[in-house]
Amino acid sequence: MSSLPGPADEMWRKAMRTIMLRTRLRQGWTRARAGLIPIAQASLAAGAAYLVARYALGHEQPFFAAIAAWVCLGFTAQRDVRRVSEMAVGVAVGVAMGDLIVHLIGSGWWQLTVVLFISAIAARFIDRGALLVTQAGVQAIIVVGLPSVSGGPLGRWTDALVGGAIALLVALLTPGDTRRRPRALAEQAVTELAETLETLARGLRSRDVDDVQAALVRGRASEPVLAEWQEAARGARDLARISVGRMYRGELARLEGQAVLVDRTMRSVRVLARRALPVLEGDHDVEPVASLVEGFASGVRHLASDVASGADGARGRGALTAVAARVDPRTVGEGDWQVQSLVMLLRSPVVDALEAAGASPGDARDALPEL
Repeated sequence: MSSLPGPADEMWRKAMRTIMLRTRLRQGWTRARAGLIPIAQASLAAGAAYLVARYALGHEQPFFAAIAAWVCLGFTAQRDVRRVSEMAVGVAVGVAMGDLIVHLIGSGWWQLTVVLFISAIAARFIDRGALLVTQAGVQAIIVVGLPSVSGGPLGRWTDALVGGAIALLVALLTPGDTRRRPRALAEQAVTELAETLETLARGLRSRDVDDVQAALVRGRASEPVLAEWQEAARGARDLARISVGRMYRGELARLEGQAVLVDRTMRSVRVLARRALPVLEGDHDVEPVASLVEGFASGVRHLASDVASGADGARGRGALTAVAARVDPRTVGEGDWQVQSLVMLLRSPVVDALEAAGASPGDARDALPEL
């Protein structure tokens, strides 16, 4: 027979919700701050596209130019040129099909069906990109549903071309420092890992199950920023291949690899936290493990500073190498297999963190004591 939740359970749930909320708010503020400049760029591009179509082409209501520019650029600093191109072509195809068919057969429910079908098929023929097909269909629907404006049967199509061209030009010529956003996200993600480890170490040292559970919650809440870091680094590296940021390709490739390794480290730390919960329920000396986790957290803090500044990771690598040399289940937890299991679980994330700090896979494994 299950018991009703008591005040302690309710307090624990409230504390976990607070941790989750604070993490989400911090991540949201980081996203808003990072999006300020690219949103301003996209807004200016939309205005410029409207201006060109209105006064250079003489179209009275060239809102498709502004729509195309805004949709193609989006609101992130890392603008994948392929994605911008797909969006631009998709918008142009959809608007062109809609304009032509409405001019020939008028508008209505069955005309909309025909336009949508033809636009999507044409987009699939042009390229495999899903964004291209989606935008082609959406723009075709809008064209059929809106009344015709000045500019002739292909007026809205030329507006869409203007918007797409301006968006592509912005993506190519104003990427800024393509390292900025991946670096900021890297620092945030690695700091989340360090704070998770610090919370776990505190829980192990004080034998506080709530702290260990809080570390587990914090680790789960970090998933969005870890995923965003990987996506931003990948997009920035693709953009650097053809933009003015070619010189940064090496660091961007390193940031992309670090994102994968830190994500793997966080997953391993969550496994360690889950395993620590039943160990704390018994009479086991986990103090040495807490010391190892504290050292691990300190090394990860150095790594966060390194990735934020674009350094080669030497400080983090040195601190993590010193920790790795102590992760030996033969000496830590000797005679207690449950404590030794925690030490074993600590070896994998330490190796991954060392690789993220710049160590080769071989050197990272060699830093551990042999079993």
